[in-house]
Amino acid sequence: MKTLSALTLLAMLIFANAQEHPRLPVNDKKVPAGTPDMREIETALKAALPATRKATVCLELGQGSGSGVIISAEGLILTAAHVTGGVGKEITAILADGSKVKCESLGLNSETDCAMAKILDKGPFPFVEVDRDDLSKLGDWVFSLGHSGGYDKDRGAGVRIGRLVKIADSTVQSDCTLIGGDSGGPLFDLHGRLIGIHSRVGSNLQQNMHVPIREFVRSWDQMMKSEFMGEGPFAKKPVKGSGFLGVATEDAKDGKVRVTKVGRESAAEKAEMKIGDAIIRIDGKDITNKDAMQKILKDKAAEDKLSIVVLRDGKEIELKVVLTER
Repeated sequence: MKTLSALTLLAMLIFANAQEHPRLPVNDKKVPAGTPDMREIETALKAALPATRKATVCLELGQGSGSGVIISAEGLILTAAHVTGGVGKEITAILADGSKVKCESLGLNSETDCAMAKILDKGPFPFVEVDRDDLSKLGDWVFSLGHSGGYDKDRGAGVRIGRLVKIADSTVQSDCTLIGGDSGGPLFDLHGRLIGIHSRVGSNLQQNMHVPIREFVRSWDQMMKSEFMGEGPFAKKPVKGSGFLGVATEDAKDGKVRVTKVGRESAAEKAEMKIGDAIIRIDGKDITNKDAMQKILKDKAAEDKLSIVVLRDGKEIELKVVLTER
């Protein structure tokens, strides 16, 4: 049997995709010619909305929120780097029906504003098709979804329709109306395929920039491995030494490092560390004195996660700690 080349297989997949989703005639018109064209747009939008709205989520981090979209039944989410802000962060995703699930941010590209997150709860979850073939063209009709100003169950994800007005290497621009809270949300073609993620909301509500899916494809493997790529401006790398545990300790006579004070609202207090605890291991490394503990902590950044094992009342207890800003 003759083996197909990778390029031949890719061409076949693109052809199959084009056959399944034929290009809408209205996309190639400068303006809709009349009622039939408007009805064509309306019909396509109505057909695409149920599935796309179900997969669009509100992402809550601390006091802020943004948007994202689920692209796999297992709960893989695409969003913007300036929404997640880093790697390994705890996120709450609010689904279309109002239910909340725990998430963790994966990798990001801080220069193009791409980011991934994953739902930690068990699926399956509603998801959308991703236009990996980059089939959209200048002037195409598109629609955006997002949770403007946060989640609102009665309203659901806001829907805005428009056209692609500019296509550049690492960005696309639409005239869909976006506002705060839409960042990280999805941009779809009229077949309901994901073509971009909202990045920059313009001062003019109709001038908005999106990260095209091709940029996600370029960084896909690194983001899946939770890598932090680039030097900004959309996210800043954690600064070594900025992490703060928030305890005072002493070298006890029994050879243990004992906690003598726990700072109020510190990382240690949030992890339920207690005065009198003996810190015996941090991230699997034995702690025999204060210097050994400080040697580990001095290279840690704010929001780094640590596993700290303490001895309390003769029992070893593992505490999960997220360091705060020094």
